[in-house]
Parts: sequence; structure tokens; C-alpha cells
Amino acid sequence: MIDRVLAACDGACKGNPGPAAWAWAIAREPDGSPGRWEAGGLGIATNNIAELTALEQLLSAVDPKTPLEVRMDSQYAMNAVTTWLPGWRKRGWKTAGGTPVANRDLVVRIDALLAGRDVKFVYVPAHQSGGDPLNALVDEAASACAVSQKRAGGVLTPEEALRLSVPAVTAVPKAAKTASGAKTAKASSAGNGAPRTLAAKYPGTCSCGKRYAAGEQIAKGASGWGHVECAGR
Repeated sequence: MIDRVLAACDGACKGNPGPAAWAWAIAREPDGSPGRWEAGGLGIATNNIAELTALEQLLSAVDPKTPLEVRMDSQYAMNAVTTWLPGWRKRGWKTAGGTPVANRDLVVRIDALLAGRDVKFVYVPAHQSGGDPLNALVDEAASACAVSQKRAGGVLTPEEALRLSVPAVTAVPKAAKTASGAKTAKASSAGNGAPRTLAAKYPGTCSCGKRYAAGEQIAKGASGWGHVECAGR
């Protein structure tokens, strides 16, 4: 049985494109809780660039000789490196339709970082109550860095790992009561054409393919309700 190092990576984007960031975390042994982590801003970028950069940064930070299990919640990044990449490489970095591969420079660098390595990719759903703690940490860290655009990182103590003590980006507004006394989610708008937002009553899936949790701020875009940063797509 191969003894793999557990890790996770994630990207965040406040608008698409918009202020973006990446984050990765490596599990503490032997309990698998989050240990070493790092995150950084990308300026204005897309969700997909943020997701791919997170993977590139993780692979660059880990010894190539180390067997690795990478947990990701991005269907695009997962498919890019596990399903589409071999065909892209064979076709000279063209898609099956003959168009240039999007974000080619990043994909080529990741391809080089994966060469000769033992890496297992595992998809984990995002924003799950009681979900994967590594994914929860990188999701929060990337989101915070997308706002601050400041590089951050360190090693969490076991106590910090239990609390996942990465600063939250925004506070979820409490439910307000209607005239009838029933509770409803409090909606808000940032103005200047910003989308109207509210706290989700139930978990759901955004048009980007990622999940959002009950209580998380969501907005309505062309494809329905989802992440605020995806509403302007």
C-alpha cells in the first residue's frame, strides 16, 4: 500500500474575471487534519486560472518524489489534468474541435510538474457540512486572499485545524422577519450594478459546478442562483 501525502488546492474569484487567488494545504500526519498551507492573490483573473494556479503552486511546493493525493472541488481543473490533457498534448495543445487550449501556459507547466510523479486526484464536493477539512480550509483561504490580495500561509496547530481558523471574508446576515412573522433571508445589493444577494435557505449547485451551502451569500445570474462571483457571467 502506497503511503500518500494528503493535500488539497482551490481557487477563488470575486467576479469572473475579477479579483482572484489560489490556495493549497497539506494534511498533518497521522490524523489527516490541515497542517501546512499557503495562499496568494492573482490580481484580476478567471475562476479557471485560479483553480489551475492552485494546483501548479501545490505541485511546486511538494517534493516530486512524494506520492501525493490531491483533493479538488473544481470539475474543470480535475478534468483538465486527468482526462483532457493527454489528448491536448497529442494534438499540439489543441482541443478536439481544433481550437487552442485555454490557459495553455498554465496547463503546460502543470503537465511538466506531473511528469514522472505519482499523483492521485480525488474530487470532493465543495461547501459540505462535515465535508473534507482540507477542502474547507483552501476554499476559505483562497476566498480571503481574493479579497485581500495578500500572500498568506503557515502551519496550523491541531487546535487551529479543528477550528479551521482562516479569517472569514464576509459575515452571513441573519434572517429577518416578515410582517407575517415568518423568517426570510435578508437580501442586499452593493449598488453600482452589483447583483442582489441573499443568504441561501438551502444548499445548492451553482452554474460553475460547485456547491454552495445554506446560509452562504448567493446571487441570481443568467443561469439561476449561485455564487455571487458567478452571477455576472
